[in-house]
Amino acid sequence: MNILSIQSWVSYGHVGNASAVFPLQRLGAEVWSINTVQFSNHTGYGHWTGQVFTGEAVRELVDGIAARDVLHRCDAVLSGYMGDAAIGEAILHAVACVRQANPAAVYCCDPVIGDVAEGVYVRPGIEAFLRDRALPQADIATPNRFELERLTGLPCRTLADAKAAAAKLAERLRPDGLRCVLLTSLDADETPGDHLDMLVGEAGQFHLLRTPKLPMAVNGAGDAIAALFLFHRLRTGSAVTALEEAGASVYGLLRRTAEAGAREILMVAAQAELVAPSVRFVAQAC
Repeated sequence: MNILSIQSWVSYGHVGNASAVFPLQRLGAEVWSINTVQFSNHTGYGHWTGQVFTGEAVRELVDGIAARDVLHRCDAVLSGYMGDAAIGEAILHAVACVRQANPAAVYCCDPVIGDVAEGVYVRPGIEAFLRDRALPQADIATPNRFELERLTGLPCRTLADAKAAAAKLAERLRPDGLRCVLLTSLDADETPGDHLDMLVGEAGQFHLLRTPKLPMAVNGAGDAIAALFLFHRLRTGSAVTALEEAGASVYGLLRRTAEAGAREILMVAAQAELVAPSVRFVAQAC
């Protein structure tokens, strides 16, 4: 499996490509990574150094890979934090090039906009670009609750609300694609206070995965979930199996991280959770 991953990069910690590339490689995928930013660490620390790359710089790398005549072997494009709306155009250029070489390739868009705690934290223009330009080209979308509400204008207070919002977002995805929506975090009225939910919808069918809530807050878990879900959806052809596999692996990573009292995900130390999760969960039709 070959995946072109276009996301942010941090030298210290695990967010963006630094959270997605290693898990994919550990599972056996070849990852052609292009970074949209290069920071010393994620912005949650309040201070960081580095730079946001231009759309032209990203496009040059895409074209350089294409010149190797390998895009026909690319199974999927994965995009995350963009840094600038111009980078989004370079990502869509990558998607178009890959699909021209391999019409069966899948585009998974993680529409990074913000979260409940921080609100919108991307630059102006990115949210509109994701809604109007990127998602209509995507086969899979992996928003969190905040992003799903922003993109659809619908609340996600209840499970029924979340299903309606996910269905509305699915209608905006590529008409002849998978139209699969993974809600990576859902704290609905029905969710027990000591648990968290994830919801996947594809072909009009919805499944819920519930895992225990851990006493921690780290960055990068959503990036890992999106990458793992994409991998397992490609590998198995099942959105439900992909949800179960991704959910189990990320829960295992986070549980090990919480036990160690670490601020950054123990991606390397707990890598066994990627291939053989220590705890598994069963998704329920809903």
